[in-house]
Amino acid sequence: MADCSHEVVHRAWWKEAAVYQIYPASFKDSNGDGIGDIPGINSKLDYIKSLGVDIVWICPCYKSPKVDMGYDVSDYRDIDEQYGTMADIDQLIEGLHARGMKLVMDMVVNHTSDQHEWFKSALSSKDSPYRDYYIWKKPRISETGEKCPPNNWLSAFSGSVWKYDEKSDEYFFHLFATEQPDLNWENPKVRQEVYEIIRFWLDKGVDGFRMDAINFISKDQAFPDAPISDPSSKYQNGAVYYASGPRLHEYLSEIGRILNQYNAFSVGEMAHVFDPSEIIKVVGFDRNELNMIFQFELTDIDMGTAGKFSPKSWTPTQFKSIANKWQVFMQENEGWNALFLENHDSGRSVSRFVNYRPEFRSAAAKMLATFIGLQSGTIFIYQGEELGLVNMPKSWQINRYKDLETLNYYRHLLHDGASQDALDVAMREFQKKARDHARLPFQWDSSCFAGFSTVQPWIDVNDDYREWNAAAQVNDQLSVFSYWRSILELRRTYKDVLIYGKFELVDSTHEDVCAYQRSFGSEVALVLASFSDSTVTWTVPQKFFRPGKSMLSNYADGSPLRAEMVLRPYEAFMYLLSM
Repeated sequence: MADCSHEVVHRAWWKEAAVYQIYPASFKDSNGDGIGDIPGINSKLDYIKSLGVDIVWICPCYKSPKVDMGYDVSDYRDIDEQYGTMADIDQLIEGLHARGMKLVMDMVVNHTSDQHEWFKSALSSKDSPYRDYYIWKKPRISETGEKCPPNNWLSAFSGSVWKYDEKSDEYFFHLFATEQPDLNWENPKVRQEVYEIIRFWLDKGVDGFRMDAINFISKDQAFPDAPISDPSSKYQNGAVYYASGPRLHEYLSEIGRILNQYNAFSVGEMAHVFDPSEIIKVVGFDRNELNMIFQFELTDIDMGTAGKFSPKSWTPTQFKSIANKWQVFMQENEGWNALFLENHDSGRSVSRFVNYRPEFRSAAAKMLATFIGLQSGTIFIYQGEELGLVNMPKSWQINRYKDLETLNYYRHLLHDGASQDALDVAMREFQKKARDHARLPFQWDSSCFAGFSTVQPWIDVNDDYREWNAAAQVNDQLSVFSYWRSILELRRTYKDVLIYGKFELVDSTHEDVCAYQRSFGSEVALVLASFSDSTVTWTVPQKFFRPGKSMLSNYADGSPLRAEMVLRPYEAFMYLLSM
C-alpha cells in the first residue's frame, strides 16, 4: 500500500480542487426567454465563489439542435445563440480567473449532431471525404430476406444503435439518439480534428474538460452480437464491446499529451465499467491519460438488471461497501477518485439515497454531504445540491417531463403494449432517477419562477421554491449551503488528512451507520454518517478515545464523542483527533 506520509504523496492542484457543475439551460436566465444562458452564469459568479469552490464545469453550450440538450454538437467552435456568444464565454473565463477560479467545459467527442457539417456531408454521398468520419455498415439479411441492423446492440435511449439510410443502403451507428451519430475514432483524421478542437479551447483560456462518454470512443471493430440476456428483447446491451474498447488507452494517451502541455484539468465519464483494474489504466499516477474519471457503481446502486428505469433494492451497508472499494483501490494503486452523488443525468441524492421525509430534509442533505465530501478525491457539487434540492413532486405526471431518455422509454413501453403495472413501475422509477429532476430551474429566491427567469421557464419550477432557495440559505449559518461551505473549508484547511490522507472504513457491518477514518501522520479524522430516519446506536472503537475536537456536525447541538453514540435521524459529524 502506498505510504501516506507527505514526502511521497503525489500532490496536484486538481486533487485539492472542488468543482461546481452548471447545467446552463437551468441555472439563470438573463434575457427573459425562459432558458438559462452564459450571461446568467456570469451574473452569479460571486455566489459560486462564496460557496468555496475552485472550478466551474459547464455542460455543453456549443451550437446544437439540442435533441439531447446540447450533447448533440453541430459546431464545436461556436456557442449556441440560445446561450449567448463567444464574447460571453470570454467574459466567463475572465470573471472566473479574476476570482481565482477555473473553467472546465464539456467535451463531447464520442458523437456529433446529425446537423454537424461532417455528418451532413457524410450522409450526402458514399464518396464524401467525411463518410469515414462515422461508422457505416451494410444490412444483415434475415432468413425471410428482410434487411436488419448489423448487430443487436441497444441504444442508451432505447431501440437499436443502428439507423438505416435508404439512399446508401447502409446503417450508421449511434449509441445515443439517432440524431447523435458516433464518430469513427479508427480514422486518424477524426482524431486530429478532435485534438485541434481541444487545443482551440485551451488556447482560449479554458482550464480543462469533462470528457463525455469517453470510454465509448473505441469499439470492437467486429461489431459482434451481444450475448442474449433478455429473451424478450431483440436488442441487447453491447457495452462489453464498446465500453473501454481495444484502442481506448491509445486514444486517451494522445489526449493526455495535449492536456499535460497545458497543465489542464481532466475528468472522463466512464459508464458500464466497474472493474477497477480497467479504470486505473486511465487514472494511474504514471499513465498520463486523464486525472480522474466518473465511474457509476455507487450512483447506479438503485438500478436493476433491466436498466436505469428498472427497480433494485439496496442497503446502506452495500452503499458504504462500494465507496470503500474505490477508496481503498485508488490509494493502493496511486489513482484518484472523482467524488459525486449528483449530476445532470440523475435524480437528486436526497430523493434517492435516503428514505426521504420532509422534516429531515436538511439533516439528510448534510449527512450525504458529509459522507461524500470528506472522502479522498476531487469533490463535484451539482448546482442546487448545495441547497438540498429534491426531485420534482410525485404528483407531476409524464406530460411534465421533458427529457428524451425518459420519454423514449415511456413511448417504447406504450408501443410494446406494456401493462398498466409495468407503466406504474416505470413511473415510480422516473420519479427517482429521471434526468429532468436535476434540470429543473435553479431556485434563487421566493419570487415568481424562483428568480430563475421573468417568464415561464422551459421546464417547470419545483413546487417548493418559496422555502428552498439560495436567498434563504446563503446567510443562514445552519443551512445546507453553509454546511457545504464548511466542508470545503475543512478540506482546504486540513488538506493533508482530508485530501491526501489514508482512507479506512471503521465499521463495515452496521446496517445504518457509515463510519470511516482519514489519517495522515499524527492526524486522524473520524467521519460518521447515519443513513437512518430514526434513532440508532453506534459503539465507538476504543482507539478513538484520545484528545481531539468536533469539527463538523449537521445538528446545531452536536454530540461529544462517547463510548455509545445515540445518533438522531441522519446525524453526521467529523472529529479531528491526534494519534
